[in-house]
Amino acid sequence: MNKPSLLAIFFTAFFFNVNAANAAEHHSGHGGGGGGSENSCIKPRLDKFFPPHLETAAPGSTFSFMAFNIAKPEQISVTVKTIPVKVTIEDKESFLLVKGTLPESLNNTVARVDIKVDAGSSRCSAEDGWLVKISD
Repeated sequence: MNKPSLLAIFFTAFFFNVNAANAAEHHSGHGGGGGGSENSCIKPRLDKFFPPHLETAAPGSTFSFMAFNIAKPEQISVTVKTIPVKVTIEDKESFLLVKGTLPESLNNTVARVDIKVDAGSSRCSAEDGWLVKISD
């Protein structure tokens, strides 16, 4: 086979491989059903923890945090040192303000305020939290 024919075959094969790779790259990551499907989401973000990490608070005192990109407030659950805590959630339009109370039964310990956002999909769910020193 002559050089021009080999170059033409090589160029054609290369061109098709690049186009196939490019198409795969731009279409990966879509959930079934396309970009506008109900499977698309923005990862929730949890921020502005109060009292701040490793600060001291009294038993029964209030804690709070902000939650962004959450579709339904019912998706948020909070535990303190594995004890489920009832929270109130205020919709502030661009974020949710979540407030709760440290359990009265915890004193003279360090406890993790553990937050879980269960959106039914690991892509749309989140977990976070912080430590609070609970005084006597």
